[in-house]
Amino acid sequence: MATETNLREEEKSIRLFKSDFLEFFTHISPITVLVVFLPLIGFLIWRSAQQNPGTWWNVLISFLIGLAIWPLVEYLLHRFLFHWQPKKPGPSTQRFLFLMHGVHHATPRDKTRLVMPPVVSLPMAAIFYLLFWLTAGKLLAVPNYVDGLAAGFLFGYLNYDMTHYALHHFNITNTYFRKLRRHHMAHHFKNHTARFGVSTWFWDNIFKTNPSE
Repeated sequence: MATETNLREEEKSIRLFKSDFLEFFTHISPITVLVVFLPLIGFLIWRSAQQNPGTWWNVLISFLIGLAIWPLVEYLLHRFLFHWQPKKPGPSTQRFLFLMHGVHHATPRDKTRLVMPPVVSLPMAAIFYLLFWLTAGKLLAVPNYVDGLAAGFLFGYLNYDMTHYALHHFNITNTYFRKLRRHHMAHHFKNHTARFGVSTWFWDNIFKTNPSE
């Protein structure tokens, strides 16, 4: 496993596209993620409050449910999408997998490739909003919960992105954070087919993908 000294070493970026225009969108600062998603989350909370006049607890409950859903989605995406291993991957599939997540494992200390670019995260947010609308709004007939669910879910995503950046670049001495860092660094430098949780190891424990040291 990498030592604390190794973790503080900087890495050069791998160029992914010949086009400077496309390459520009592969580099992202965590500040940009905050600037994009905090107003969106605030807007969704405001809309939820408008849809639940006099019943603030519906806003809170829907937000907390959305927040609780995120860690499971984080785990599933990381395990089954980001680490998808097709039996016979062709060059195009290999290229796609490297662009999606492989580059991060190749250069885990690259500061501009630790959070998801909005050109990817915003369409994914729209997809999940549609899923909340279909399940809560249509199937469960609680449309007043949709925006609160989406707000809590996106706040969970924001926490994940900021936590991921901090795990690679901040030397925080908090006991929980240090344990979370060991968990994530073991995923990078010991066994990348285990320990898929980033903001929590809860679902790794549930699905038995958190092997003992």
